[in-house]
Amino acid sequence: MSAGRWYAARTHTAVRSLHGPDGLWEVALARPHPRLRPGVISYRGFRLALGTPRRRLEVPIGAVTLLLGFGDRLRIRGLTGSARPPVSLVSVVSGLTTRPVIGEHDGRLAGVEVLLTPWASFTLLATEQHELAERALDPDALGTGAGRGRWDRVGDLASALGSLPRWSDRFGFLDDVLTRWSDDGPPCSPRIVRAWDALVRSRGRASVARIAEEVGWSVRQLENRFREQIGVGPKAAGRILRLQHARRLLAAGRGQAETAALCGFYDQAHLSGEFKAMTGCTPRRFALAGAAPLPAHSGPPSAARLAGEQTSLVLAPRPPGQRTVFAKAERRR
Repeated sequence: MSAGRWYAARTHTAVRSLHGPDGLWEVALARPHPRLRPGVISYRGFRLALGTPRRRLEVPIGAVTLLLGFGDRLRIRGLTGSARPPVSLVSVVSGLTTRPVIGEHDGRLAGVEVLLTPWASFTLLATEQHELAERALDPDALGTGAGRGRWDRVGDLASALGSLPRWSDRFGFLDDVLTRWSDDGPPCSPRIVRAWDALVRSRGRASVARIAEEVGWSVRQLENRFREQIGVGPKAAGRILRLQHARRLLAAGRGQAETAALCGFYDQAHLSGEFKAMTGCTPRRFALAGAAPLPAHSGPPSAARLAGEQTSLVLAPRPPGQRTVFAKAERRR
């Protein structure tokens, strides 16, 4: 199934490739077509051919992730003790989450990661977002189906992307397909877009009552529509966005006490508790793990999913008897 006649040529695709003794690492970044923004946030193409398996800790972000895989499987599970069942998938859709996960692969992985605002995901995937929250799913198992018309299966779309010769071709093709999905999908409420934007502008600090008043809904109406078109309630969404802002401040060199005050936490202990609940470790250990050299033969570092903050950590292999996944941070303490 050829995709060639569907895509438009595009420019402004940044590609970075590294070849070394540990294999190949390639990342391609591009902005979606203006007609898709701001709902479609970014495209990130990647190709890994490493000599050893790789494990990454992924922390919550204020976006829905659609991963269109080119054939190799990604294993996703919660941290030790999590009730989240492990999955092994080629293409993945993951909604908003308040908990960290670990992604693992055998060293070979390729695909395109599309980041979506939750309200855009509601339209593009034609799915109520609570079905995606706190989960990682095969997009073709959503029930309503994400694809439409010729591309009625995400697996077919991913295969078509993988068959194209250049990243710029893939991104141009994606622009066209996602535009068609947007035109055909259920429209999101303009009030939800306004409410989400208000929460993002406040970096998660705006009160639920104030947002409800601003958009002309009762608190109950706002909560119900958030569950439908965002995936989680406004309070949980605020937690995600507030911690996202805290990670950005910490990455920029702000201290924990200052970060806690700027982000509206009661104190440094409150920040540390939320950080541990949503990332699996304290702010200090997260920073240490991010700054530590990568284990030998693990390849280059991962590209950030969102600019300006650390959204994942490449993890060292778990030593025998070691319960925590942050072994390299522990060694640097």
